[in-house]
Amino acid sequence: MAPPNQLVSYFDAALPGTLPVLNKSCVEAGVLTALALSCKINHKSLFDRKHYFYADLPAGYQITQQRKPIATDGHLTFNIYEGKKKDQGRCHRVNIKQIQLEQDSGKSLHDDINQETLVDLNRAGVGLMELVTEPDMTSGAEAASFVQELQSVLQTIGTCDGKMAEGSLRVDANISVNKPGDPPGVRTEVKNINSIRFVKNAIEFEIQRQIELLEGGGSVVMETRSLDDSGKTVPMRDKEVVLDYRFMPEPNLPPLIVYNDDTIKSAPNPEKAVNIDDIKRRIPELPEQKRQRLTSDYGISYSNATVLVNEEGLADLFEELYSKVATKDVKSVINWCLIDLLQCLHDRNMTIPTSPVPVSRLVDVLNYLQSGHLSAKSALKLLNMLFDKDSRSVSEIMSQEDLQQINSPEEVMKLCEEVMDEESDMVELYQTNKKVINRLMGSIQKKTKGRVDPKMARKIMEDLLER
Repeated sequence: MAPPNQLVSYFDAALPGTLPVLNKSCVEAGVLTALALSCKINHKSLFDRKHYFYADLPAGYQITQQRKPIATDGHLTFNIYEGKKKDQGRCHRVNIKQIQLEQDSGKSLHDDINQETLVDLNRAGVGLMELVTEPDMTSGAEAASFVQELQSVLQTIGTCDGKMAEGSLRVDANISVNKPGDPPGVRTEVKNINSIRFVKNAIEFEIQRQIELLEGGGSVVMETRSLDDSGKTVPMRDKEVVLDYRFMPEPNLPPLIVYNDDTIKSAPNPEKAVNIDDIKRRIPELPEQKRQRLTSDYGISYSNATVLVNEEGLADLFEELYSKVATKDVKSVINWCLIDLLQCLHDRNMTIPTSPVPVSRLVDVLNYLQSGHLSAKSALKLLNMLFDKDSRSVSEIMSQEDLQQINSPEEVMKLCEEVMDEESDMVELYQTNKKVINRLMGSIQKKTKGRVDPKMARKIMEDLLER
């Protein structure tokens, strides 16, 4: 990130005589997003000025699309998991009212100690895509699931990296409560929520706050609120007096015209025009399509497919690993991806795209695990070493770190006999309490540092104990 106010153009600073220029890439991103969300795309859309006065908006207005946005009337369907049995998630649909293109403002940094506000205009003038939903969500869980699915769609089509903590994707939630049969109540708006978990928490807190306020005889005030560090919403500014934004047509930007295969030839500059059909042909497999295909092609559960798709890049990695491992055991590959691999990634705040481990090395680990040359514990230890950028080959690490699984019947029997001799009291207790074998198995695993084949060791131990 650049230092404050180092990426400011003359137009961003609203210097007299500067004019806006429409970014073609932003238009294409808007069209692509609209298509992925089944929106109706307006072949002619308009730009407007929205007037309001903040220190980080030098011009005193924001260029947006109020009268006729680039797209309207879309929807997003997704599953909501509120219980423990994830396969029983319920399907929910949220309608998209509109998608509009606009410019970002700057950023205000409030210094309470010195009682002053600093302004950073680095992001001023950057293209924004704002998506407005219909009031089709009734809980924090529904809203969080919607944002998660939207994030996945945007990452898949490449119009947003979805990094909420960095501000790439921001959520403003409007919340109101009412008794059944009554019209919607007075709403409040919680601004700039920066994580999916916070979306759920902010909405649930605000719902409960408004209910308690009304049941206590108070009234909800129309206001803008923010989420503080304790998870509570706190007032930012009143909205009791509805702002008059004095919308007016933007005089320096002509109507935005987009074309299709039938009309592109009539464009003044066809090579510079945006063709909806061209963009439609570039749409990749969307998240829900991929989940359905994974369950169909590999026979995995829908919940496992959901985790694969929701973790950036994990579904593609799973398919690549499965295609390259020697043993086509879907269960072992999926479990390894969802447990060991995700653990290594999450422990380091990594994603698949930022992983330092090449696919070829992951395939090596899986092959050794599936063939019985590595125990699950040793495989995880080896995987952690790879993620810590150990440059040795997988076979070298196994040999030099003594990680190979002990699966020789003779060697395993010898180990079992040694443990039985060392813990003769447990052997005697086994005759009246069969669960004692778990204690003995733990001793074997400790003795071998998790390298022994657990199934073989348990079978041999049982045979020896029953003699």
